[in-house]
Amino acid sequence: MFGIGMPELIVILVIALIVLGPQKLPEIAKSLGKGLAEFKRAAEDFKHNIEEETRVAEEQERLAKETAAKEQEVAQEQAGEKTEATAPVAPEKKPEHVA
Repeated sequence: MFGIGMPELIVILVIALIVLGPQKLPEIAKSLGKGLAEFKRAAEDFKHNIEEETRVAEEQERLAKETAAKEQEVAQEQAGEKTEATAPVAPEKKPEHVA
């Protein structure tokens, strides 16, 4: 708990009891507990949001890579078809029949 051991915690509580008095101490402890709980919830929510945004960004990056790869494949296929269509065709040799 924040690097505070039991002896340090007892000293802090005794000082708080002397300074604040026995009537105010439970009220302040309750407020402090609520504040810490709210801080913990906010920290967890922040952590969850960061993890979610990271996951979404990774998913978008993966989809972009897949799309780019598919577009490249299509472009290569189209380039291959154009090369075949525009390639010069060698004249066919007619087989000589030996009689």
